[in-house]
Amino acid sequence: MPELPEVETVRDGLERHVVGRTIESVAVLHPRPVRRDHRGPAGFAAALTGRRIDGARRRGKYLWLPLDNGDALLGHLGMSGQLLVQQPGLPEERHLRVRFALSPCVERRIATGDSAAEPVELRFVDQRMFGGLAVSEGGADLPPEIAHIARDPFDPEFDEDAFVARVRRRSAGIKRLLLDQTLVSGVGNIYADEALWRARLHGDRPGERLRPIEVRRVLSEARVVMGAALGEGGTSFDALYVDINGRSGYFDRSLHVYGREGMACDRCGTPIRRIEFMNRSSFFCPRCQPVPRRRRAATRH
Repeated sequence: MPELPEVETVRDGLERHVVGRTIESVAVLHPRPVRRDHRGPAGFAAALTGRRIDGARRRGKYLWLPLDNGDALLGHLGMSGQLLVQQPGLPEERHLRVRFALSPCVERRIATGDSAAEPVELRFVDQRMFGGLAVSEGGADLPPEIAHIARDPFDPEFDEDAFVARVRRRSAGIKRLLLDQTLVSGVGNIYADEALWRARLHGDRPGERLRPIEVRRVLSEARVVMGAALGEGGTSFDALYVDINGRSGYFDRSLHVYGREGMACDRCGTPIRRIEFMNRSSFFCPRCQPVPRRRRAATRH
């Protein structure tokens, strides 16, 4: 699933290419991606047609496009969702679900002289259809549907002291807490594993047994690794994650543990291990990230 660097890459592309344009028409080619919109496909399209896109914003793994009437187009990419900016008339993608025809942006052409005067299409492509789009009424500043999502570590208003305190009150493992989007948003499976490796902490270490300096260290490493990934356009293991122009990210070449089972740790040479975690996988170095005693005892039984 796309995490903060991938979603931010898409948001940045949308800000550069669709803000200031008007949605001239909407074609819902499959109803599932708009299943969370109470209006249904026809009402979803009607609520957006004629509206101007005034921004491109993100909270954690969610994107939204504020509209000129105070509403917002809210989106989540799910496992395989893509938001692509294409020229009208290009062949449709195999898994195209929703197509938005966007007007030229004359104001931007006058201001910058770029090609934004040309009409474009914004296409939502989703092979597995776990992602989705919806109109958020009054959601231009922050859609109420995602108000429970915490700020991410790059947000200027992220409260690090509060995060540390909340983690140290919890008995769950630190990786599970990093993935709790009500504590901190944007961190997913890949970057949690990478941050924990960099911080030399095993993901099963209970939050309540971590010192404040350890919680701050893993948070700092999460910022470092996600910032580096953002500079590479995110992480792409297959063709399902791409930016708005269909380009893959290249951070997978810089991963130290995720997806590297059996390969030598870049720090100590010990083979990387993989274990099952919340219907997914966790990767770690058994020497650099020793298993906590609680897990060792459970393993013996």
